[in-house]
Amino acid sequence: MVVTVKEFSEMIGKDVFTTKGVYCGKATDIEVDLDKFRMKSVIVDVARGSFLANLVGNKKGVVIPFQMVDNIGDVVIIKHITPMSMPDVEEPSMPMKK
Repeated sequence: MVVTVKEFSEMIGKDVFTTKGVYCGKATDIEVDLDKFRMKSVIVDVARGSFLANLVGNKKGVVIPFQMVDNIGDVVIIKHITPMSMPDVEEPSMPMKK
């Protein structure tokens, strides 16, 4: 996806949604690799109670890698994120002292 300088400045303050239409928050900043003239990431201010807040907590400044950005238009659309399922891990039992 080609992104112009104009789109950089216009992206700030846009709503961020996943590809499934779930609201995440607002784009507050971007990170750019000036050596390669490429966008590295979008910084999202997570909205309380949003889908992303349920994954990361009510954090400000969540870094979304640019590879996850699907589209930039009236809103910023990122690929839908699913929480990684962790297998249940049993804690080792402590040997009983006699």
